[in-house]
Formats: sequence, structure tokens, C-alpha cells
Amino acid sequence: MSHVKSAGTAKNLTDSNPQYLGTKLYDGEKAQSGNIIIRQRGTRVLPGKNVKMGKDHTIYATKSGVVKFGTTRKTSFNNKVVVKKTVSVL
Repeated sequence: MSHVKSAGTAKNLTDSNPQYLGTKLYDGEKAQSGNIIIRQRGTRVLPGKNVKMGKDHTIYATKSGVVKFGTTRKTSFNNKVVVKKTVSVL
């Protein structure tokens, strides 16, 4: 028979892995074809020229060039005009 009381269990001590989201290539940096420019949740930044969006909203370059950020005006579903950020490779 044990002479030491057993310790309780803790459910709050484990942590989930980081998601590593954010901008990977900034304005003016060179991008190769296939390089990831932005990893994001949702369409915070929209793709522009020579850039495509993956199924998890990751924006990547389709051609080599220099990364450029800008803005565009988009009409929302309720006819409200919203200014959104865009990224292009020129």
C-alpha cells in the first residue's frame, strides 16, 4: 500500500501548435514562381496579377517578379463599397 497520496490530473496544460499565418514576402521583395506570399484565414488580402489563391486562402505567385501591394474597391453583396488590399507580382 502506498504511503504517498496520488496527484490529480490537469486538463489545461496542453497547447495547440502555432499556425504560422501572415505575410511571407513583403513589398519590393523578389518572388519565384510558386512562392507563398501570404498565408491567411479568409480573404483579408485579394490576389492581383500573376498571383493565385489556394483552397485555404493562401496567396502564391504564378510567375517570377517583384511583389507589389495595393488596394482595390469592391462592391459587397449589400451594395456597400469596401476598399480591400491586393497583392500582385510584376
